[in-house]
Amino acid sequence: MNETLSTREKLHALAMNLWWSWNPDVLSLFSELSPDAFAAGRNAPLVALAHADEALLEHPAFVERVDGVYESLKHYLETPGEFADHPRVAYFCMEYGLHESFPSYSGGLGILAGDHAKAASDLGLPLVTVGLFLRDGYFKQYFDRDAWQQADFPSIDATQAPVSLCVDEAGKPITVTVTLGHEVLHLQAWEMKLGRNVKVLLDSDMDLNPYHRRFLTRRLYQGGLDTRIQQEIILGIGGLRMLRALGHDVQRYHMNEGHCAFLTLERLRELQAEGKPRSEAEEQIRSECLFTTHTPVPAGHDRFSPELTLSQLAGMRESLGMSEYDLMAYGRVNPNDSSESFTMTVLGLKLAGKANGVSRLNGEVARNQWTAMYPDRPASDVPIGYVTNGIHLPTWTAPHARPFLEQYLGARWVDQQANPDLWNTLADAPDEALWQYRCELRKALVAYVNHHTARQNLPQQPALDGDVLTIGFARRFATYKRAPLLFHELEEAIRILTDGDRPIQVIYAGKAHPHDDGGKAYIQEIYKLTQHPRLKGRVVLLENYDMEVGRMLVSGCDVWLNNPRRPYEASGTSGQKVAIHGGLNLSILDGWWPEGFNGENGWAIGQNASAEIMDERQQDDEDARLLYTLLSEQVGPAFYERNKRGLPDAWIARMRAAMRELPYMYSAERMVRDYIANFYH
Repeated sequence: MNETLSTREKLHALAMNLWWSWNPDVLSLFSELSPDAFAAGRNAPLVALAHADEALLEHPAFVERVDGVYESLKHYLETPGEFADHPRVAYFCMEYGLHESFPSYSGGLGILAGDHAKAASDLGLPLVTVGLFLRDGYFKQYFDRDAWQQADFPSIDATQAPVSLCVDEAGKPITVTVTLGHEVLHLQAWEMKLGRNVKVLLDSDMDLNPYHRRFLTRRLYQGGLDTRIQQEIILGIGGLRMLRALGHDVQRYHMNEGHCAFLTLERLRELQAEGKPRSEAEEQIRSECLFTTHTPVPAGHDRFSPELTLSQLAGMRESLGMSEYDLMAYGRVNPNDSSESFTMTVLGLKLAGKANGVSRLNGEVARNQWTAMYPDRPASDVPIGYVTNGIHLPTWTAPHARPFLEQYLGARWVDQQANPDLWNTLADAPDEALWQYRCELRKALVAYVNHHTARQNLPQQPALDGDVLTIGFARRFATYKRAPLLFHELEEAIRILTDGDRPIQVIYAGKAHPHDDGGKAYIQEIYKLTQHPRLKGRVVLLENYDMEVGRMLVSGCDVWLNNPRRPYEASGTSGQKVAIHGGLNLSILDGWWPEGFNGENGWAIGQNASAEIMDERQQDDEDARLLYTLLSEQVGPAFYERNKRGLPDAWIARMRAAMRELPYMYSAERMVRDYIANFYH
């Protein structure tokens, strides 16, 4: 980095590295440059810089702050990380949740991928991430007057996004091709800096391609199965070819879900072209590849008919010199069943030497789900392990929470986040300080929510109260997550939420897939509850759920509610984000919570993670009953029963336990260390 750069040039350099997305000091500079433009651009630094207050750029105090932050970035980039000498890993995923201004994610899979990439950078692990340049992102959510979800797809302007087109020495785009059937598709790539590492984004929106093919990389999870398989060919096959074209020397490949598993076929083609027999090439691929499965629902795995698969992979099959039977065998549990679809998860499991689920329970579910692939083994010996997901603490820790953390954990707490001894120092934090911390964060959230709802397309919702016990529920509105479970017995829910001595308010946010009418109906049901005359001011629905809304909710809610149908929650990382803010989980024992819950750091809805699963109606009845009992007999009393100093002793004890035990164990740093130790080597 050139020392003679102007203040504007330094700000541009800062804006072009997503290091800013986990460093609030940087974001605060851009928010001051042009507050209106920054907000309108969903907190995008380049948008703010384009509308900068010129006088501020020359103000000595502001210039000094820019210089300080710029030097911090330089130091970060120039300091080798702990794992700088590790073999380079290529991480493939269909979606990445990096920041709300770059909406290339739909839910937990993408958020996890973004957090993984950021933690790898912090640890110095050489990791290149590969995805699609989703110019139209997932979608912007808004509601019509009946609260039915609508989808808008505002395009990302590459000139106002932190991306650079990958070009050769002559300034021409670096391109590769893939074949969709026998039709050639050209791909270019954009590079995004993620701290010490880079992300490669594949783009088919080029004049070289037929018009109807140019939009294949624009939208996430849209279109039919033909579009889906074509996007997955682009990601897996095109992604590996682009890494070669860009000169990335990769020794390990991490496939995050089945969408990218076609990379194994491209790697097979490469090795066979080098002269290796197929069996030897397969063994080398297995030594290089890790496959991570998140999906505990059989219907959630990508399956393509034999006709579609053979049609779209015709060119690849011919280049491999392979019969139709042999190609389809890679994606079939039973290769001899000619009617069986080609399943991407099966491909990943067959050609990856190691595989894992994303929590201990999810690993167990995956082993049971795929026993048919290993008929000579009991389910316990199916070769699928687990690495429990974690969250990138610097990204998800609220800026207004940091003064407290710096006071009690030290100014450099982020650098020691995976050390349990650091968090044990919270044993010495006074009860008064912990409770003040919790109240300040709740009141900041309530102010944000009241402002947010006033600007929504929906009819006005009553304001929330900053002193009332606040529950949050924010995630994808997939039906298995059972968003309306709290209102399963409406009269009982009303009684609990409107208790004169122990009132509760609930904040909901989330998106349903544009084609998921069941999820949309759940959103509509929640909105109608916000308008119920006896629930006014007790239930709020936020529009256009994104990472900004998520950060505010996980920082301010007293309780994080999670009530999926067990065992369909792979991990559920949103609940991991509340502990550092003194929030408590109230959750079904699914995903990560059976590992995190110890009886003192939150609440479990049902006390047995291996209890027999009932039919859906019985399970809903039982889980709702348990939820109401917990709210009435434990959660509400713990929050509202105060000692002579006005402090809730029982609540603070659980707060302290959660803050001491959960953040380090469920951090993305710990997660990436686990991958390095157990899989990447």
